[in-house]
Amino acid sequence: QVQLVESGGGLVQPGGSLRLSCAASGSISRVDVMGWYRQAPGKQRELIASISSGGISNGAESVKGRFTISRDNAKNTVYLQMNSLKPEDTTVYYCKARVWYGSSGYDYWGQGTQVTVSS
Repeated sequence: QVQLVESGGGLVQPGGSLRLSCAASGSISRVDVMGWYRQAPGKQRELIASISSGGISNGAESVKGRFTISRDNAKNTVYLQMNSLKPEDTTVYYCKARVWYGSSGYDYWGQGTQVTVSS
């Protein structure tokens, strides 16, 4: 089994910054793409940013220029640096990792971390 543990969420004022972390542990063969998603109540979970094991990343238009994804392959950890936060960024953030065992890939999710942007 693989566990993803997120941290770094919390309360921040508009314009502030937070850095989320997500560490994968357990029976890991090879971690491929890791990503961050968010889901507001009553809405579908949306992709914020993803990054491959080779460091190729992409992000949603709504966060470009404000959020930056990175990863440490040695630690199987992905980060999301969030700057210039807005109230509309308030929601639960989830990380996801695709883990490969031979030719079979499996997606694992973290438990979510709450980000609240409010004055």
